[in-house]
Amino acid sequence: MAGYGGYGIMGLVFSILWIVILVIVIAAIVRWARHGHIGRGGRYWRDSDALDILKERYAKGELTKEEFETMKKDIGA
Repeated sequence: MAGYGGYGIMGLVFSILWIVILVIVIAAIVRWARHGHIGRGGRYWRDSDALDILKERYAKGELTKEEFETMKKDIGA
């Protein structure tokens, strides 16, 4: 027995691997809980994102007031 719990260097490698997997899973759960569900394109969407994007497009002049009001009503805001 050379240490590392009696499993040698492979025991150390597997221990580190499990810690890395655990950290990744916890980070994914926290990110999912913070941002809601995954939307199209893998981006995390919140309920207010659609309205924020719509307001931004209107501010840039990409939409007329009529288009803005119609789209705002369509998304239920």
